[in-house]
Amino acid sequence: MELAVNLNTNASQPLHQQLYQELRHSILSGRLSAGQRIPSTRALAKSLGLSRATVTQSYEQLASEGYLQTAVGSGTTVSAQLPDDLLQAAPVKPGLIKTARQAKSKAGAQIKLSSYGARLTEFVREPDEPNLLFNFRYCRPAVDQFPIEEWRRLLLRHCRAGEHELLDYAPDGKGDARLRAAIASYLARARAVNCTSEQVIIVNGSQQALHLCAQVLVERGETVAIEEPGYLGARHAFLSHGAQLHPAPVDEAGLRLEGLPQNAKLLYVTPSHQFPTGAVLSLPRRLELLAWAEQTGTLILEDDYDSEFRYGGRPIPSLQGLAQNAQVIYIGTFSKVLFPALRIGYLVVPPALADVFEKAKWLADRHTPVLEQRALCDFITEGYLERHLRRMRTLYDQRRQKLVSALQTQFGERVTIMGANSGIHLMVRLRSKLSDAEVIRRATAAGIGLISARIYYLGGCRGDEFVIGYAPLSERPIQEGIKRLAKALL
Repeated sequence: MELAVNLNTNASQPLHQQLYQELRHSILSGRLSAGQRIPSTRALAKSLGLSRATVTQSYEQLASEGYLQTAVGSGTTVSAQLPDDLLQAAPVKPGLIKTARQAKSKAGAQIKLSSYGARLTEFVREPDEPNLLFNFRYCRPAVDQFPIEEWRRLLLRHCRAGEHELLDYAPDGKGDARLRAAIASYLARARAVNCTSEQVIIVNGSQQALHLCAQVLVERGETVAIEEPGYLGARHAFLSHGAQLHPAPVDEAGLRLEGLPQNAKLLYVTPSHQFPTGAVLSLPRRLELLAWAEQTGTLILEDDYDSEFRYGGRPIPSLQGLAQNAQVIYIGTFSKVLFPALRIGYLVVPPALADVFEKAKWLADRHTPVLEQRALCDFITEGYLERHLRRMRTLYDQRRQKLVSALQTQFGERVTIMGANSGIHLMVRLRSKLSDAEVIRRATAAGIGLISARIYYLGGCRGDEFVIGYAPLSERPIQEGIKRLAKALL
């Protein structure tokens, strides 16, 4: 253990006295806590470049005043109970407290935030409330169904003695070469993505992918088109880099092309399961969109965050796989497919952009943790991923059907269900005389977590739309939760 201590060798005060005061202040301020072991006199003298006699003199004074205690075999530790007279503070007059608060407030007001920092003060984020009986708020996977034992075994496989390269900086800024090859092969089979492993960049989830795209591609003031309503994380990623956002409307068939600007540098779109409406962009619209992008020179960011979960109809190839001349960057993540704590996502970029994105990733955080990349590679190549996906599709489909049935039973014609055939959430319109804020308040009072879709609109919204996540809930809680929601809204 080392201690950071400020000593002035040019001061008139002796060094042992300076050291005494520094250590005493660290103890009283709590930086050194009760019972904490401190360095030996020899170790601290070597660390600070002092004589051992100077450190010993300071320790002895602190021990004599009750700040330190020494025990054979335990070294020197901070006393569990400090001198009583130093713990008795004189009462502070109320006027002085008020003055101190005003000074603190004034000091804080003088710190000027960036435009992005100022927007964060108004950032809307749904709080996690674990005490809710029926939490439909979050579009999270059923993490309790993940094959944790297989994952543990794969992690241990790469923790063998001698694999010291796992502790060093990764040699490839794009990510583990075997994992990138496994992802490229998987995407070619499952999503008809056309790429090589050299086009794959491993990132810390899709949110980092969005920030890298904004950082590398968008100049301040340039136009970025986004879906309306759309993913909040994408909106803030582009705003943080000074983009001018242009909301493009979405209907039951996905993004409407007539709402797109002609001068957009980027278009962010979730075609396989539009967030939050759940609409799937039809094949004719996909082809029209690619033609528009080629004509206008707009780069498309395709976020394919949970396309693995489809419950009806033939899968539609990715935009990236359909593109001939239009430029498409494909974004994927394992947060929904596996578990959110696995902060691994990926970008598939055009060959010409691979080098610059690799450098941007390196400057952002060097690389994504290597051990998890190795384990994930084995999880994919040894068949665990597709086996897990097959099982989860069946489970989520059962829960989806139960939710749709419960909504129709409890609300009848008062509910319109959108995006029910894919993903792990759906969006509903609840016709009611209540405002969305009142609906949320009554639901929370009944122990039900619900999200208003209002936060996903850049402009105005209807006010009667709600997002319901169902993946973590088993069938009985889904049914009971919707029943209680209907009762709370009467």
